[in-house]
Amino acid sequence: MFKNYILLFLFFGSLHVFAQTGSVKGVVKDAVTGVEIDNANVLIRSLGAGTNSNTEGLYTLSKLTPGKYKIEASNIGYDTLNYYITIVDNKTITQNFYLKPIVFTIGSGRIVEAGKNKKKEDVDIGTTKITAKQLTKIPTIGGTPDLVQYLQILPGVVFSGDQGGQLYIRGGSPIMNKILLDGMTIYNPFHSIGLFSIFDADLIKSADVYSAGFGVEYGGRISAIVDVKTRDGDRNKLSGNVAVSPFLGKISLEGPLKKFIPGKGSSSFIVSLKNSYLDKSAHIFYNYADPGRLPYSFNDIYGKMSFNSSNGSNIRVFGFNFKDNVNFPGSTSYGWNQFGFGTRFTMVPEGRQTKVDGFLTYSNYLIEQKEKDNKPRSSGINGFNVGLAATTYNVKDEIKYGFEINGFRTQFNIYNTNNRLIQQDQFTTELCGYGLYKVVRDRYVFEAGIRTQFYASLGNTSLEPRINGKYNISKRLTFKAAAGKYSQNLMSASSDKDVVNLFYGFLSGSDDLPKNFNGKPVTSRLQLAWHGVAGLEYDINRFSDVSIEGFYKNFNQITNINRDKLFDDVPEYSNQPEKLRKSFIVENGSASGADFRYKFENKRIYAWAVYSLTYVKRYDGEISYRPSWDRRHNINLVFDYVIDKKGKLSANARWNFGSGFPFTQTQGFYEKIDFQSGPSANYTNSNGSLGIVYAGFNQGRLPTYHRLDASIKYTFKASKKVKTWMVLSVTNVYNRSNIFYFDRVNFTRVNQLPILPSVSFNASF
Repeated sequence: MFKNYILLFLFFGSLHVFAQTGSVKGVVKDAVTGVEIDNANVLIRSLGAGTNSNTEGLYTLSKLTPGKYKIEASNIGYDTLNYYITIVDNKTITQNFYLKPIVFTIGSGRIVEAGKNKKKEDVDIGTTKITAKQLTKIPTIGGTPDLVQYLQILPGVVFSGDQGGQLYIRGGSPIMNKILLDGMTIYNPFHSIGLFSIFDADLIKSADVYSAGFGVEYGGRISAIVDVKTRDGDRNKLSGNVAVSPFLGKISLEGPLKKFIPGKGSSSFIVSLKNSYLDKSAHIFYNYADPGRLPYSFNDIYGKMSFNSSNGSNIRVFGFNFKDNVNFPGSTSYGWNQFGFGTRFTMVPEGRQTKVDGFLTYSNYLIEQKEKDNKPRSSGINGFNVGLAATTYNVKDEIKYGFEINGFRTQFNIYNTNNRLIQQDQFTTELCGYGLYKVVRDRYVFEAGIRTQFYASLGNTSLEPRINGKYNISKRLTFKAAAGKYSQNLMSASSDKDVVNLFYGFLSGSDDLPKNFNGKPVTSRLQLAWHGVAGLEYDINRFSDVSIEGFYKNFNQITNINRDKLFDDVPEYSNQPEKLRKSFIVENGSASGADFRYKFENKRIYAWAVYSLTYVKRYDGEISYRPSWDRRHNINLVFDYVIDKKGKLSANARWNFGSGFPFTQTQGFYEKIDFQSGPSANYTNSNGSLGIVYAGFNQGRLPTYHRLDASIKYTFKASKKVKTWMVLSVTNVYNRSNIFYFDRVNFTRVNQLPILPSVSFNASF
């Protein structure tokens, strides 16, 4: 199997040698800061050849007729720079650009066109690209921008609650989403409070959310990908940022290890520390909200060093430690810790139209839950990831190929509601190889690829073809579509039938599955899915656009934890149904729907409107049901306005509406005796626990949800070198009582958070 990956790598790598014409490549950087410029427009007008730089500032123009030409580079907010170059047959020359910043002028039609050209070359079906600037366009809870707050407004995204909430992306459960930080898999990206993630918004360079139909570069998940990339530290001067609010405090520091000089290499560092003290401050500021419901605390540390060459090659070394703690008085306590470290590199060989990316990472995650019964409840996962990928450019076309090796160990112990132990200790290895070809023409873009996932410890292989493309019907109207097959081994330690999940653990694919499902033999331990997504996008003008997308996800096979297990799977209970003996069950299901999005953005106004219609269903072999996140209708409206021309005062608001989640109603109660002492137990004098008689599973619907958040930001200068700003924010402005869940035992309704005003103070230097 591994030999096949090597052959695939060499095959794709050999394709570029057939080019017989000359090429030029290079990197586009800011002449002052040394930061790579994304989406810069690079043109040779006399040949009618042009392209755009990627997120690393790299560009390439190939199949150029030998001769002497003028090449130029430009981007919004920068001077245009020209050079004369000589193209030589069958050779690739290097020409780097260092653009000088200028005052932005919206009237530069040619520069605006650069962004549109880039948009035409990317398919971006089922994809939302988030920039650091956009994170500040929505109300910030506690006055601190956070990625998790922005993710909630995206098409197809459902958020389950403020406390222990999780994100569900276009019908998939959280375990079906892969979250990446600089290429490293993050197993739990969201803190228990549900309002904050482990990501520091000040460090984020970009975040790409692939909600359906993602390409062959990503694997190991069957629903969605969130790929977060951090920026490098300042390459010229020591700088930093400090923020404090009733929710948390944070500080970041960055600076050069070797200062940037145009045409030479540079290096820098950046480090961030974030700490929450809500469990203590709630008693002071939010005593009315029952501080016992806000026992959340966390702290996050992230650090990174970057070493950059003049030609675009680089190496980055990073590490992190994220912690989360919850302690409900007299009840349950949770705590998780995850740490990791790794390196990523990009090599740009001289004289070739190829770049090579690679990574090596290690991470560890452990969560523990403690309750009154003192029974062990824990889940841990740790392992490594290694990968190598090469991209070869052919005019605007791309050939990409690579392989990955993932190895991880899962350790799991938990007791289900029937007091039966479910546990696992297993090491898993995954090997994968992939290749794709991307064709870019005047009216269309088409990308076809294949990914092979070999799950060594399971003995299963998944061959996953994927295609996507777009057709520019006119200058403003575009049709896009994608389809593909996906697989994963990892499963969640929490049942998809649970409403509230603070305990978020992981398991590898298990042998302890039923032999048959839905009348057919279970031959694979993998979770499998097919995606199909299509849509239209229309550019209304240069400031606004609208899109509509429809999607369908067929989850052929899903592995779930068996909450109905009554007997240990031992010979003496072999006469009992597998449904009552196995630790895990097999299910299937589907998710379908459509999303409508409108966006407007200019220098002073940002408007965003999303409506999502989603249907999610599951079948467990006996009943069909709607999982707890099957929210039929979801609306998000966002508006941000810069009030004064100097940009010192701004205000924004976000309103969210969601139809009710499914839930299982209660029909009655009884005394539950578990017969732990065996058949000889005397039920007439035994003291049982409270048993619940349930109605039809998830046949009820909770009330609708809606909430308004708002904030006002005022910026002022404390000195020439220090910039300060203050943010007044209000969460749940009109104090809507949104239900979180219903406590069956105490027969009380538990609501999500009430109105929470906050003032934050920030300073940067």
